[in-house]
Amino acid sequence: MNWQGFWAIYASEMNRFFRTIMQSLISPVLSTSLYFVVFGTAIGSRIEQVEGVSYGAFIVPGLIMLSVMTQSLSNASFGIYFPKFIGTIFEVLSAPVSFIEIVLGYVGAAATKALFIGLIILGTAWFFVDLTIAHPVAMLAFLFLTCISFALFGFIIGIWAQNFEQLQLIPLLVVTPLVFLGGAFYSVSMLPPVWQTITLFNPVLYLISGFRWAFFGTADVPVMVSLLAIGGFTLVCLVVIGVIFKTGYRVKP
Repeated sequence: MNWQGFWAIYASEMNRFFRTIMQSLISPVLSTSLYFVVFGTAIGSRIEQVEGVSYGAFIVPGLIMLSVMTQSLSNASFGIYFPKFIGTIFEVLSAPVSFIEIVLGYVGAAATKALFIGLIILGTAWFFVDLTIAHPVAMLAFLFLTCISFALFGFIIGIWAQNFEQLQLIPLLVVTPLVFLGGAFYSVSMLPPVWQTITLFNPVLYLISGFRWAFFGTADVPVMVSLLAIGGFTLVCLVVIGVIFKTGYRVKP
């Protein structure tokens, strides 16, 4: 294991994060705070409780997941796409680092940034709602696994993308709608039976449900199913990345 090579990539990505602190950190935290004000305070005052929890507190896990998924994915995809765009990816590939160290560097940095943002948003939520966490260790585990899995997914998108439009295509047209339709702002039990069945095919539902269970001890689907969903998604991403580096798909000329 070339730890120095891994650290060079990881530190470079983290330095970029702190150089663009307004865009990387302040912007997503402010945007999520507006959700707390509008949905938690304004709308929450008209909805008493959802599954025994105040509506303001109920939406906190969904909002954190929304930010964590989008930030993990966008940071990892941009991190690997930008060297491709400016042509320095060949310097990385010719350096004495394996593809495992390259993936660990880019994915690890993206997951760290998203985890950092998720924890800040969680801290911000306490200014708006009275919030308790029933299973803090499980909450951190779900948060960590989600950061890793979506950073891996973002890495694949960054390899696949051939221009900036494609880089934004999957997050805007696929991930964000799936998060909104995955129970971020409501319980699946509030939907008509037909839509409850359709929602079960949304993979993001299992992530939000498991994460919400860690907060309140209640979930739309069993916790083990949520863990299996995250584990399965992570495994698929790892296999795809392994195939990419083995075949050189859109990495080597």
